[in-house]
Amino acid sequence: MAEGNIQLQPGTGRRPGRRATPSRTLLPLRRVSDLSNSISCWYCDFKTSVFNEPLFHFGRKHFRWLRIWFSIGMGFSLTTLIGVTVIMLLESAKALNLYDGIQWVNNILNGSVLGFYSSVFKYSISIADIGYMCISSIISVSVHELGHVLAATSEGIPIEYTALFLAVLFPGALVAFNQDLLQIIPQVSTLRIYCAGIWHNAAFCVVCALTVFLLPFILYPLYSHGESLMVLDVSAESPLYGYLSPGYLITKLDGNRVHTTKEWMEMAYLVDKQIFQTTNHYISNKGYCVPNLVIAQSKNAEIVDNEFKCPNGLTLFTTISCVDSSTSNDIGSNEPDGQLTMENSFCFPAKGVLREKKCGNGWNNVVKNDTKCSCTEDESCSTPIHMPGVSWVEITFSRPYSSECTQAGNEMGSIYNKSWSEESKCGGSFVFIGDMISMSRSIWLTEYQPRWSYAFAYFPDLVEKLLVNSFHVSLMLALLNSLPVYYLDGESILEVALCCFGSLTPTIREAVLRSSLVAGTLVCCLLFLRILVFVIS
Repeated sequence: MAEGNIQLQPGTGRRPGRRATPSRTLLPLRRVSDLSNSISCWYCDFKTSVFNEPLFHFGRKHFRWLRIWFSIGMGFSLTTLIGVTVIMLLESAKALNLYDGIQWVNNILNGSVLGFYSSVFKYSISIADIGYMCISSIISVSVHELGHVLAATSEGIPIEYTALFLAVLFPGALVAFNQDLLQIIPQVSTLRIYCAGIWHNAAFCVVCALTVFLLPFILYPLYSHGESLMVLDVSAESPLYGYLSPGYLITKLDGNRVHTTKEWMEMAYLVDKQIFQTTNHYISNKGYCVPNLVIAQSKNAEIVDNEFKCPNGLTLFTTISCVDSSTSNDIGSNEPDGQLTMENSFCFPAKGVLREKKCGNGWNNVVKNDTKCSCTEDESCSTPIHMPGVSWVEITFSRPYSSECTQAGNEMGSIYNKSWSEESKCGGSFVFIGDMISMSRSIWLTEYQPRWSYAFAYFPDLVEKLLVNSFHVSLMLALLNSLPVYYLDGESILEVALCCFGSLTPTIREAVLRSSLVAGTLVCCLLFLRILVFVIS
């Protein structure tokens, strides 16, 4: 039997249908040994027929269950196509100032779509990030094409070949089916085949999300999770380079325990926001019990350009109330207690105060008794003065994998109640002065700690990043192919769906199809233009 072939569009599985022209004659299930691979300056691919027989036999063996599975997917894809189209029309009307928009739609677009593109493009992308995106694209596109393949083989449509390709810098996959058989199967079966790619991408998103959620339980025998943050890498440009090294655990940030990367970023953001809300110097309610003799011997601050400065890299400190420091002071306000003078300011090495007891009620659980000052009569509760736009934070770390530390990583919590000399065996503290946001993003952290060897510390983070990237890429493929846009699955789905309405004449169906595709393509371009403007701004 003479057969033609039809290629599914890269990453979409689209079949142009009746408008396509046959290009080759092959027999079903035949392994083709003379497939020619395409190579050009912008496109190259690798074709193979090795998977033809296994996939076809699998589809025919389980065709009953696969048809039920893809029938559900057909309903999901048609619902998604209608929903995404309505949302795009509403957003286009909003862009043209025809109405103010719907709140939940705005939240989805601004919080998910625009937020995702902003997080991707507003910050520098490393080579590793590009690798994650390429691998995630190959996986997501392969899942998409596998959906089309299984749906087609369950209907008795053989595969002609499968291929991997690289278009410019974007990887992908495609499959080729027999065109003649596609034309004679029922329209419902054709619709199942076209909707299978979207359905598989949606199902794959659910699998990725569940796997990320269950990953701590899956890796529990080998890794602990959420106890503290482990440093995987510190770039040479990082302000923390030389203070932290791979294998260190960040346990506290400004006296607060840090368990997850989300807490790390939230704390950094709150500290940064608190500093930038002040108009002048800022005094926190986190202090140290510094001996009065040390304060008396400290150097005095200098006034330069109407600002207090400390010489030789010293840090500016002032004394605060040990008990009644419930609120922070913004120096420069109209309150007398908030005025900074030469008498109540002094310069002191920041590293030196870390050995002293903590005072003030800003340390949360560090200072146990808020009704009684932890400082003696010979000590004063002193706190650093934050300069405008500059944060002053204390970072506490541990070294569970160092040769000097003999305790296991899960026992590191016991060292925080010991003296400074005992704590230094397995960890310590240092002060960071500078921009909190850039500092928090300059190191590679993970929430997983290996229970035995540090050599496998990177594995959970690599898996998690790959799953998260695959989720976003697969979601993007599902949404894009749900749109009634030229050269995507939405075009073929809409075409076959219109054919199911017997009351429509071919002329009306063609007019509705053309107008829908033109409108959908224009609306899609407007949405991408909005995303581009959002990212640039």
